Amino acid sequence: MLVLCLLALLPVTAPGADTPSLRQARDQQDRAVLARIAAQRGDAAAKTPTDAKAQYGAALAASYVAEVAQELHDKSGAYAAAVSGMPFAERAVALKPDSSEYNRILGTLCGQAISGNGLAALKYGKCALENVNKAIELDPKSSGAYVSRGVGNFYLPTAFGGGVDVALKDFQKAIELNPRSAEAYIWLGVAQRKANRPADARNAFEKALELNPNRLWARQQLDKTPRP
Repeated sequence: MLVLCLLALLPVTAPGADTPSLRQARDQQDRAVLARIAAQRGDAAAKTPTDAKAQYGAALAASYVAEVAQELHDKSGAYAAAVSGMPFAERAVALKPDSSEYNRILGTLCGQAISGNGLAALKYGKCALENVNKAIELDPKSSGAYVSRGVGNFYLPTAFGGGVDVALKDFQKAIELNPRSAEAYIWLGVAQRKANRPADARNAFEKALELNPNRLWARQQLDKTPRP
């Protein structure tokens, strides 16, 4: 169940450590720049182990590396990046356990590790499930946490309480909380396409590109969605 439930919890735009240079590299799927930023942040976080923001910044960068690896169908790269970011996320949560965003990024990294290697579900499934749910519990208005939960539900079969319809509700809730979330619109489109609603899916991808014209993954999803 955990293998299917948490295959691909993905990171979403987050405040603070989500700098323009990091976000631009993610949007353009620039793996070289992402890897350099992640390494720099990792070094900085290792030198300041009691700085929760530094730990989170390193974790977020690693999560973006994993995200782009997933988009480019590099499962082993996604797994390696996710695992490399976990210690930073774990320290951030340990330092600030009441932070919704820190819990979300830890759950996201655990989910990304599973998406890169399904056998990792036994090791990281509980982390992914509990920390994303904890993020929503701590901040019910977190759009990003609902996107992360929606991705998990998207991959969880209906027999286990997930499925497209459940995921759609999470993505719609994320958009309700943050109408400018391009990531929520991308995943809404992915779910609508799976639900055999290509016209709605194309509208969602077009909205995502309107909000973030630089997001290559949104363009790729639009291009692969047939016109009705």
